[in-house]
Amino acid sequence: MCKVFHIFSLSAILISGCSNDTQSNDQNNQHMMNQNNNEGNHHMMGDSAMGNGHMSHDDVVRLEDSTGENELYIPPLLTSETTEGTEYIVKAQKGKVNIFEGVTTETLGYNGDLLGPVLQFKKGETVKIKTINELDEETTFHWHGLEVSGEADGGPHKTLSPSEEALIEFEVTQEAATLWFHPHPEGKTSEQVYKGLAGLIYIEDSNSDKLEIPKEYGKNDIPLVFQDRIFDEQGQLDYKAVMNEDGTIGDTLLVNGTVNPELTVGKEQVRLRLLNGSNARNFTFKLNTGESFVQIATDGGFLNDPLKLNEVTLTPSERAEIIIDFSQLNSTDDLSLINEDGSILLPFDVSNQEVDRTQTLGQLNDFAVTEEEKNMPVTKNIELFGMMDHVTINGKKFDSRRIDFTQKQGVTEVWEIYNRKDMMGGMIHPFHIHGTEFKILSRNGIEPEENERGWKDSIAVHPGEKVKIAVQFKHKGVYMFHCHILEHEDNGMMGQIEVK
Repeated sequence: MCKVFHIFSLSAILISGCSNDTQSNDQNNQHMMNQNNNEGNHHMMGDSAMGNGHMSHDDVVRLEDSTGENELYIPPLLTSETTEGTEYIVKAQKGKVNIFEGVTTETLGYNGDLLGPVLQFKKGETVKIKTINELDEETTFHWHGLEVSGEADGGPHKTLSPSEEALIEFEVTQEAATLWFHPHPEGKTSEQVYKGLAGLIYIEDSNSDKLEIPKEYGKNDIPLVFQDRIFDEQGQLDYKAVMNEDGTIGDTLLVNGTVNPELTVGKEQVRLRLLNGSNARNFTFKLNTGESFVQIATDGGFLNDPLKLNEVTLTPSERAEIIIDFSQLNSTDDLSLINEDGSILLPFDVSNQEVDRTQTLGQLNDFAVTEEEKNMPVTKNIELFGMMDHVTINGKKFDSRRIDFTQKQGVTEVWEIYNRKDMMGGMIHPFHIHGTEFKILSRNGIEPEENERGWKDSIAVHPGEKVKIAVQFKHKGVYMFHCHILEHEDNGMMGQIEVK
């Protein structure tokens, strides 16, 4: 199935994820052939899409509804290069995705044409990753949410030139979590992510091994990378033509690189690992029936107990793990995951056959904010300010030669992040710190909502809001902190901290 959405002179053309290994290529070619066998149809957009302009997160181009015509692509699990440990080869590559006959979309991907495989780590093990740049421009390999040394983190200091490779080695020291990886070259992150460089990381540990939660990858444990994009009339991701300095917003949704996706599930508990991989768009995920699900994890690990919710909001780079019990819903007809504005993100095709493996969700973790952390003084103040290219942190734009803060390895400090309003009111800024996971202490002096009482590496800071977080670095090195609206990051809304 292929579908074209016109945005005045632009068209949104459908694509699906790919991998270069033989099995994945066969699956992807069949997946795209299935798309190509369907007729494309056209839908004219109104003036709201013209110019891709937005001055806040409250007035953005609406996503086109998923028609559910394509089965969701599930990225492959990357296989270790050795049986005696975990060794991976990860290549940043140029790709070409066949949309329909006669049309080829140029993309970027890891170990394939678009997006990347899922990497699996186990707490306590030593991991080696050989990173290879097969692009025709510099790139980096940033391990978002992973607690590693500054040397291994893959920030803008650690660029690889075309044809260059590097080996990183680290011990996995953090608990089970859903992380991700993407490029981080100075001034080029937004375009490289937009064109397809992103992938997920799963960390498991002894706790996750024993929990009674869905764990069958691709069956009832589903990775979901949500991204909005715009395609031109030639079916290309012409980033320079559509780039918006306040964050590039599109009307075409890709989930795992699939347009108009549908997920086939059984009548059982299904675990969805949600990543907002967009450059700038926020998502509020909920069921179209209004029924509830449970959230079990934040960015960096499990909540203490399953939390019943009707919706969960993620800003760019945030993750959440939720479980939907499809055996307990009132109706599974026309069931879908929708956005706050009602746009259909992911329809579900629910089997009529009951699956006999419903599990009891008990205690998940023992996360806690200590009294000492609650009473610690603020030692670092971060002020986020501005829009478009006039974005700063503490009144300054990023300078790779400048260290903004220092902190001692293994010492917890309290940071206060303040999103200062401007004349237009301001934007939500998703604030991210490299190389660590942190605890949210308060929002405007109030304890955070229950679904934020877990490890985090990114946090949405609203205009006028002050957020306190407890931050500790396990490793040494220079790390970035920045707004994860990727265009803001590229425009200098980023600073550096050196951990000694």
